[in-house]
Amino acid sequence: MVKGNFFISTAIDYTSGKPHIGHLYEKVCTDAIARWNRLRGNKVHFSTGVDTHGLKIQRNAEKKNKTPKKFVEELTKDFKKLCETYNITYDDFISTEDDRHKKIAQELFQKLYDNEQIYLSNYEGLYCVDCETYYMDKDLKDGKCKIHDKKCEKVKEQSYFFKLASYEKDLLEHLNQDFSVLPKKRKNEIINRIKEGLNDLSVSRRNVDWGIKVPFDDNHTIFVWIEALMNYISTLDGIKSKKFKDFWPGVHVIGKDIFWHHTVIWYSILKALKLPLPKTVLVHGFVNISGEKMSKSKGITIDPLVLNKKYGADGVRYFLLREMPFGDDGDFSENSLKNRINNELANDLGNLLSRTISMILKYFDGKAPNGKKDENIVNQLNETFKKSDKLMDNFEIDKTLAEVWSFINYCNKYVNDQKPWEKEKKEDIIYNLYESLKCISILLSPFIPETSEKIACQLGLKKCGSFKELKFDNVKAKVVKGEMLFHKLE
Repeated sequence: MVKGNFFISTAIDYTSGKPHIGHLYEKVCTDAIARWNRLRGNKVHFSTGVDTHGLKIQRNAEKKNKTPKKFVEELTKDFKKLCETYNITYDDFISTEDDRHKKIAQELFQKLYDNEQIYLSNYEGLYCVDCETYYMDKDLKDGKCKIHDKKCEKVKEQSYFFKLASYEKDLLEHLNQDFSVLPKKRKNEIINRIKEGLNDLSVSRRNVDWGIKVPFDDNHTIFVWIEALMNYISTLDGIKSKKFKDFWPGVHVIGKDIFWHHTVIWYSILKALKLPLPKTVLVHGFVNISGEKMSKSKGITIDPLVLNKKYGADGVRYFLLREMPFGDDGDFSENSLKNRINNELANDLGNLLSRTISMILKYFDGKAPNGKKDENIVNQLNETFKKSDKLMDNFEIDKTLAEVWSFINYCNKYVNDQKPWEKEKKEDIIYNLYESLKCISILLSPFIPETSEKIACQLGLKKCGSFKELKFDNVKAKVVKGEMLFHKLE
């Protein structure tokens, strides 16, 4: 179990277009981990935000007849709205247009230069504008970027270079540590790529105006993939701040398309700055749609704000976290989403709460009864939490939810087996159901927070509570019959 301060970040989203379901997936996963650690009693710094610079944004803004600044300001509002809609509890939303970020990025770039890790030369090669990344021929498929399926542009220009190749040995040593990159298959993939050999990295652009100026040469802007990574230090107020000392290093949650940048490039920069490397780079897969990869050009995309209107934030959160094994690609379909809502959220969870509240109202005038603990159900709860906490230590979110659901199913079996409505003495059975639901609301709060609050409210509690309250005690509360947690969907 992680104890003390805990720093976790999403990647900052590239503001070349509106948010899609892949952005949402990364945020709800990170939010669940952050919330879980808060329930442990840890002080958490959870950062997210937007990446606003680079050639692609410059060109997209021109197509819309807008300045890049106006273009990214409008899209930034969309990403903030996404976070608000889905209850993403970030502690900092950072933009690379923020003055605080620009200042720190220039300071760090200057420090790399002063440490003789950057030199001036000329670059000639292939560049994918959508990735904002240089590639070698061996990295492409039929001359196209494997991620965006587009031809790369040939670029020839003066550039500052970072001595990336000199960190090959250091990188391999660090990657041999257990939690450096998860899942392990991604770590093995990056190790194999490093063993093919590294080249020094172009880290400035002479012909891209929309970016942060190189502090010692106004003719160049800092390459977007260098200054964007530095947001993880900007969000902590720079390397000399108390916040940085308190929270660094942390966990980066990112997609598999950018884990080269967050390992090889970012690790090497941190080494050059003589800073500790991240505890873990946590790599998730892609969200495919009915078996096909998302593609704006093919019309294969999902607007998460539309999904919220149809299914509610918690229904979508639950589906994404439960359906997709973290680290693997997952498939989104509305039929699968409806099935999860109907069978698990409405039937398993909703009915358990509804039956328990109804019995307390009927038999005890709405007052939560005091009774004797059933050691079997208490032991089941303790085992559920023990397993869940270990799974969250390994960032296995889908398995954690499955474990919590096993306890929900245990409670449903308990009420069916005990049949309190047939017994003269009902206090003990219904007491154990009430206490179980109280604990379920706590365990589920990192994943479906609105629903957890609704459960707590119907149980007559002010809030869900923390892991310290995962125990059976005699709560003096009066239950309230509320609306159904989830309605069945056609």
